[in-house]
Amino acid sequence: MHGTYNYSLVALSLAVAILASYTTLDLAARISMLPPSRRQSYWLMGGAASMGIGIWSMHFIGMLAFHMPIALGYDRWTTGFSLVIAIGVSHFALHIMTADELGWKRLLFSGILVGAGIAAMHYVGMEAMRMHPAIVYAPWLFCVSIAIAVAASWVAIWMAFHLRDNSKSHLVPKRLGASLVMGVAVAGMHYTAMAAARFQQGSICGAEKEIDPQWLVIAVTVATLCILGTLLVSRLDLRFAEQTERMNLSLEQANRQLLTLATRDILTGMPNRTSYMERAAEAIRKAKETGRPFTVMFMDLDGFKAVNDSLGHSAGDRLLKEFSAQLMRCIRREDTVARLGGDEFVLLLEGLGEPQEVELIAKGVLSRIHEEICVDGLPLRVTASIGIATYPRDGDTVEHLLKSADMAMYDAKQNGRNTFRFFDSAMSDAATRTLKIYRGLGEALAKKEMSLVFQPKFGLDRVLMGAEALIRWKHPEMGNIPPLEFISIAEQTGLIVELCDWVIDEVCRNLNQWTADGLPRVKVAINLSPEQLRLPGYVERVSHRIASAGVKPDQIMFEITETVAMRDADRNANVIRQFQKAGFDIAIDDFGTGYSSLAYLQQFRVKQLKIDRFFTNGLDSDGEEGLAIVAKMIELAHSLKMIVVAEGVETASQLKKLEQLECDEVQGFLLGRPLVEDDFKQLLERFSKSSETIRIVPNLAIALS
Repeated sequence: MHGTYNYSLVALSLAVAILASYTTLDLAARISMLPPSRRQSYWLMGGAASMGIGIWSMHFIGMLAFHMPIALGYDRWTTGFSLVIAIGVSHFALHIMTADELGWKRLLFSGILVGAGIAAMHYVGMEAMRMHPAIVYAPWLFCVSIAIAVAASWVAIWMAFHLRDNSKSHLVPKRLGASLVMGVAVAGMHYTAMAAARFQQGSICGAEKEIDPQWLVIAVTVATLCILGTLLVSRLDLRFAEQTERMNLSLEQANRQLLTLATRDILTGMPNRTSYMERAAEAIRKAKETGRPFTVMFMDLDGFKAVNDSLGHSAGDRLLKEFSAQLMRCIRREDTVARLGGDEFVLLLEGLGEPQEVELIAKGVLSRIHEEICVDGLPLRVTASIGIATYPRDGDTVEHLLKSADMAMYDAKQNGRNTFRFFDSAMSDAATRTLKIYRGLGEALAKKEMSLVFQPKFGLDRVLMGAEALIRWKHPEMGNIPPLEFISIAEQTGLIVELCDWVIDEVCRNLNQWTADGLPRVKVAINLSPEQLRLPGYVERVSHRIASAGVKPDQIMFEITETVAMRDADRNANVIRQFQKAGFDIAIDDFGTGYSSLAYLQQFRVKQLKIDRFFTNGLDSDGEEGLAIVAKMIELAHSLKMIVVAEGVETASQLKKLEQLECDEVQGFLLGRPLVEDDFKQLLERFSKSSETIRIVPNLAIALS
């Protein structure tokens, strides 16, 4: 007795086999991602149920596709037992697929076992029909069906094991291809086994009245939906797991970033102040245990602020990065280098305490960092001042040791920079004051502690010719700090550029205010430092700053000391010409204290020559010799068509002699002390209302006739 097939149902059985195979591959990947736990066990059981139901459904869809000339049914207990076999085999298969390793012996054994189980599920399902007489199977087709089941199992286990890594590329196409191969193999096994079945003529089905085909259709439909549901749950769970993993990774990354922010300098990647303090504390603990000292080098770049202000903060940042890289190459593996902030760095040298050893390292650091650094195509040479303190001699705590090294560093700056100094207890008082001044300078402008005064300059006819702007600083704790003291520190640390910018802004503001008040135009002189003259493009920068304030160049004169001008005469002569080309007048200040030559004076071609107060005082104290020196200075300046200004005129006799020598202008306490803004404005107002000259009165006051 022969049966026929509904090919639509055959195609459906093949589709269910492919779907079950893809679900199996997906489940294997999902389960393998889970750590050994109760949750993994639940997923393994659920996956086994889904895989077993899939294989079972494919089998009974194939059975529904088979039509015979007699009514068919299925024994419920035998059918249920076939489902249990399918689920059990699937559990074992998934366990093998999700194992850590899959050797060839294990693959061979498990493939045989799973294939035999699938074959058993099929043939038990066939027995559920309870045919009379019993079904007879063709031996060779029977063996082929079992061989197909075993081969399909080998392929399924091997593919599932190697396609369970969700990070692989093109994973979905690979799994679809593998599912197609596995589905065809499972369906091939079923239909080969069906071909092996021989139904005797006149056979009847003993289970006709138990499970009819319609009920089986419903069961298979539900089973197929279960497979789809399992696949959907697996996909959703995987996506949730991936999102959770991404969130965990983001959280870990955020924690690492927070740790980096807490312990690393963002710009250079070096340890920051917090990290250094922890390592220094650990170094002290080790030193106490071993008795071995260690040394701290506090380092500050010379003139970095000037570079930062002239080239911009981005260029300054790149300079710090390059400097940091050079510094890292100077230390040993066991040492620590950290950036404390700004242009301050510290080196912690483990196990070194002898001055000779430390001195060699300090010299090596200065030599290495002096190499040329290129920033934005501009070659720069960076120097540093280094202060050295050793534990426990120079401090027994982290803070004390760092403070001692800081003091030594400032002593190095005051002694020429680009050098190093070992801490000495004698530095303490002077360095403490210097340190206070340096720290205060950075905040003085913001806190409005700085102010300007204007010292008038007069012609010999007592006419007000202009003024010199002088900066003053009243510290909240130390009181009035002499300019000679804080200007030198500002030059050493690079803050001089910021101070001079503020002076220029204030002078421009006052000039604009005086003009708005209808007061006479007056020229104000501003002092320049050597740090400013060394900055690339400084003249253009100052010109733009003054033009932006609405002030014309002929209202401002820049003063350069003779010593500064002669320090690099050729370069400074070029800077002076740039100022003159921009419309500014230049004066040589403190003339006679440097080493100028007639050739350079002629090359500079400045507007004014200011005789230093030392020679003005000599008019009274040095007799004819003092008079002769000043006379020659005035004669030299006039021969070069320069206006001569005598500084420090404090006595009437000095003024009289200067008149006899035909000095052009005078400046000093005799004619006028430095005046605050309001007082100088009143002086301008008084001169604007009278064309009379001033007369000299006791107590060095100014009065109008």
